[in-house]
Amino acid sequence: MSHQTGIHATSDLREFLIKARRGAFRALKIVIRSEQLVLGAYREVSQSWDQDYDACVLPMLDGLEPCYILYRLDSHNQLGYEWLFISWSPDQSPVRLKMVYAATRATLKKEFGGSHINDEVFGTVQEDISFQGYLRHLSSSSCPAPLTTAEQQLHQIKITEDKVARDERRIVRPVATVSGQGKTEINVESKNPTLQGLAFPLQEEAKHALQQFKHKRINYIQLRLDTERETIELVHTSPTETKELPSRIPTDAPRYHFFLYKHAHQGQPLEAVVFIYSMPGYSCSIKERMLYSSCKNRLLDEVERDYHIEIAKKMEIESGDGLTEDFLYEEVYPKHHALRQAFSKPKGPTGKRGNKRLIRGAGENGDES
Repeated sequence: MSHQTGIHATSDLREFLIKARRGAFRALKIVIRSEQLVLGAYREVSQSWDQDYDACVLPMLDGLEPCYILYRLDSHNQLGYEWLFISWSPDQSPVRLKMVYAATRATLKKEFGGSHINDEVFGTVQEDISFQGYLRHLSSSSCPAPLTTAEQQLHQIKITEDKVARDERRIVRPVATVSGQGKTEINVESKNPTLQGLAFPLQEEAKHALQQFKHKRINYIQLRLDTERETIELVHTSPTETKELPSRIPTDAPRYHFFLYKHAHQGQPLEAVVFIYSMPGYSCSIKERMLYSSCKNRLLDEVERDYHIEIAKKMEIESGDGLTEDFLYEEVYPKHHALRQAFSKPKGPTGKRGNKRLIRGAGENGDES
């Protein structure tokens, strides 16, 4: 479809396009004069692409004559800067002129290099070409195409099938015997490496705190989710004794806590890392409850894998009221009570049991055989 009008770029324009592709200019206006593509105007880079946009593009628009505008973005591909190709064809322009510009558009794209063009915009009024118009174009381009009734039904079936498949994976499976390795139990607690929830990145201060915690320079970390930026943020690392731990649990917001529990076990002074996920009942939004629950496992995996912090106990609580010394000790060292009692023959009914019957063997009543 190229070269339909026989209109080509002048040699001067070709040289200018080569220079422009290196990133020296922000916007180029190209028009047709004497059946040739020529440079109409240009603007140099001043600020970022979004700040330069309206100041560069809108003054180039003529209400009666079509034109092409090549606008340089700040993004790159393998060939260099990426460009936006704008086709301006105002309603008041003569129909013949509109047709000539429409038929020559492919020629200019080939002259400039189609691989440099990231996106295209067509407009007949200034609102189509303005920065807000371009943002609307981006938004509409990212939206899925409308579905027919049949497509909607197929989409709903796919959603239902995916949900059933997820539910089946959560069902507790019976204990399976692995040859030569005893028994392996697979249940809802088993981890599937492909289904480990969301992974919000740790903010730099949180990463630094975990390094400090690893080397025991601090003994307590409190983390929160920034649901807007989708990151895990550090709240504080205040030195904390076991008796102070309940006061560290917020009553109105969920949190993740890492605590270095110092204690004595069997006469030996020991330390154990305890992870606490605090969720204060249903006072939090559903979104918060879902995000904190989904991010927890990925956070713990990262802490154990990347920071080599061995977590002795992981627990979930609603409030800090029960975080006593005794409670923590029993969580870290649970007691296994074997409540097995010897089986004893049950006693018979109480009271009168009736006359006993004597069963004699053969010949015991004087009978002769």
